[in-house]
Amino acid sequence: MKVIEKFISIDGEGPTAGALSVFIRFAGCNLRCAWCDTSYAWDTTQGYEELTAAEITDYIKSTGIEHVTITGGEPLLQSGLIGLLSRLADYEIHIETNGSIPTEQFRIGKNIHFVIDYKLPDSGMEDRMHLPNLASARANDAYKFVIASERDLDRAIEIIRKYHLDSTTQVYLSTVFGKMEPAKVVERMKKEKLCSLKIQLQLHKYIWEPNMRNV
Repeated sequence: MKVIEKFISIDGEGPTAGALSVFIRFAGCNLRCAWCDTSYAWDTTQGYEELTAAEITDYIKSTGIEHVTITGGEPLLQSGLIGLLSRLADYEIHIETNGSIPTEQFRIGKNIHFVIDYKLPDSGMEDRMHLPNLASARANDAYKFVIASERDLDRAIEIIRKYHLDSTTQVYLSTVFGKMEPAKVVERMKKEKLCSLKIQLQLHKYIWEPNMRNV
């Protein structure tokens, strides 16, 4: 398995934002979002460690951290992922996925939860979304809408309402750092009484330098 980073930090976003987690970041992604802040993980030809599921598990155990964040790139592209997940039954796991790949085959335990992106127009990748994921998201999962413009915000609200996401799963509105003012999202939430949604900021970009890696 191609691991580009492994480290301990806080979850910067999602349901466990602010809590310690051990991160496994895999190399390779099938999308090219315009605002991607981990584009260094796109490359599968260099800069990664080739690790087995057993070696990754040993590293996770060595940290003493009980929560695992599996991310990328796009982690669902890793052929050995199900084998890794089967070794981590004693850990609470969040899998951060870009929304283009079906999640169901990876739901092999109640400890596995998904943070699923819906790519909005400014990403340039909306046509790549696997729409059945919207209907299969569960209460302990989360859907994340990364917003770079008013157009993105309009589309996010449209999708949330169309699929009744706010009644089936946790929904987060996340602004692109330096592009969309969070205050504008809050004002829209107030105006439309979007009481079941949450705005989130990328905490790691406020705690550390925004482009810093391994945090």
